[in-house]
Formats: sequence, structure tokens, C-alpha cells
Amino acid sequence: MKTKLIALSLIALLLPVAASAHGSKTTSTTISGAGSTFESPLVSVWTPALGSAFDYTVQYSPVGSGAGIQAISGRQVDFGASDAPLTPDQFAACNGCVQIPWALAGTAIPYNLSGLTKPLRLTGPVIAGIYMGEITNWNDPQIKATNPGQNLPDLKITPVYRTGNSGTTYNFTDYLSSVSSDWKTKLGTGQAVNWPAGVGANGSAGVAGVVQNTPGAVAYVDTAFAITNHLHFAAIKNAAGNYIYPSIRNVAAAGGAVTKVPANDELHIVNPGHTLPTAYPIATYTYVILPTHSTKAADLRKMVFWALTQGQQTKYTAKLWFAPIPKVVLVASEKALKQVQSST
Repeated sequence: MKTKLIALSLIALLLPVAASAHGSKTTSTTISGAGSTFESPLVSVWTPALGSAFDYTVQYSPVGSGAGIQAISGRQVDFGASDAPLTPDQFAACNGCVQIPWALAGTAIPYNLSGLTKPLRLTGPVIAGIYMGEITNWNDPQIKATNPGQNLPDLKITPVYRTGNSGTTYNFTDYLSSVSSDWKTKLGTGQAVNWPAGVGANGSAGVAGVVQNTPGAVAYVDTAFAITNHLHFAAIKNAAGNYIYPSIRNVAAAGGAVTKVPANDELHIVNPGHTLPTAYPIATYTYVILPTHSTKAADLRKMVFWALTQGQQTKYTAKLWFAPIPKVVLVASEKALKQVQSST
């Protein structure tokens, strides 16, 4: 309960700051949201466009997926955002909510190493070994095996992880559980796990900052933060045996693995099969979480429909390496959006 109160207090402090960024302009509708830091760069470029299109002021607080879920469950905000799908208990606590996939991107694996002549290559089992504290030096034979000819330093590896409940952590641990039976058995998938090794940082910006300032560090962070912080990130071996970067094309290939969307709109696209040779293996759909009854239902539907359609254009997504949502997911998302109705 103490953690929940702290998270909601942080949201309350951040929202007025977000509002001030719009200056003194008076708008007809203010829509508040909180949650995923993964989505925050994209929401930030959507916000001015939504203001121009509909005269909306969107106030978004990037406090993490877990805090965002708490905020919408407590109706502290108009919408939540999470990279992790709601659990059955979270659905129950949200007391009438729908989760809608509205963005698609990859989780990059940035690192801080000097002297390399080519980008680093990593495999899922090696990444799991690093985060389990079993692979501790950059010149470990398992890393050298996938990086022939590279001058890997005799340097301690510092794995960096997200503190608190994080949707990016969910995506990362979902991937590790799919490529390492040892990880799946001992640690599993979750918004937070009991990390055996490494150092923690708050939010995507915090993780990126630790990597920048720590020689030997490696981390997982949404690709937009890796790009904007000018971090090198690794090529990851996919199920087809190819080393792949989280580019728009490669993330789109992973997103295209979805052929049918379940009734609750929960999607998992990590480590897609060998029939998708260009698919990046650590990709995720992210969700907007809406109450099924709201006094702002019409505005929420309009905002999310815009995000699902106009907001997928490359002028908003390309620089941040978000991929457009494929048609099968778009159709399901638009159907789910219809569940949001006005309350009296």
C-alpha cells in the first residue's frame, strides 16, 4: 500500500509539470494519462498533433507501467499505459477496463564498450547468463564465440535493470524465459523479478544514464531511449539464427507473427519462430488502458483512434523506431475501443 501511495503521489506531482509545457493555451479538453516510459517518447510527439487536430491537452506522466496501471485502476488519470498486459488480478482491480495494443517497438540491449571494430553480437542464453551472474567478464569464451575477431576487453560486466514494476522488464524477462529454461524456472516473467546480479536504475532514462556512465555496462531499454542517448546496442540472435537489430523493419516482422488476437487483446511476440528470418526477438506491443465507462469516453475514443491510425505515420514513429501496427491487430484494437462508453 505504501508503494502504491508513493506512485500515485508522484503522478500527482508530475501531471501539473506536463500541463505547464503547453503554456497558457486554453483547450476544450484535458486528457491525463500515466504509465509506460517505453511509450513516452511516442506519446510526446503525438501530443502536439492531438492538440492541433482536436484541441486536446494531453498530460502524460512516464512513471512506469506498474504505476500507470495503479493510476488508472484508482481513476487518478483518464488512461493508463503499459508494455505488460494486465494480469487477471489487475483486470479485476481496474474494475471495468480494456487494454488496447496501440504501439509496437523493440527493446534494445545497449552496452558501453570501447575498442570494438564492429557492433556486439549477443545470444539469448548469453544475456540470461549475464543477468543471472554466471557470465561476469566481457572476454568470456561464450561472448568471444559470437564475436570472432573482436578485441573484447578483460572488463567486468555490469548488468543494469529497471527498479520497480516495469513493462520493459516484462518484455525482457518474457524473452529470457523463452530462450533459457534455467531463467524460466528460477526467475520467470514479470514486471519485477529478484535480480541475481547487477545494479538498478529508475525508468528508461535512468537505465540509459547508467550505461552511458559505466564502462562495461549492459542493459535493456526501449529502443527510442537508446537512440536518443546515442548508445550502441547489440545485434541479437533470433530463432532463425540471424543477428538482428531492433529496426522498424525487423520489429514489424516480429509484430507480424500475430495472426489472431485473443479476446483480452494480450499479445506475446518475443522470440518468434525460424520462419521469420528478419524478426527482432525482443519486441513488444504496448497498451493503452481505458475505463469502459468514462465521462470523457468520446474524447478517449477519438484520441486512441487517431493514435491507431494517423499516429502510426512515419513522421511520428520513424525517428523513434516504432513500427506501424499490422492490420490484424489494428482491427482488434478498433473493436476493443468500442467498449469505451460514456458514463453519466
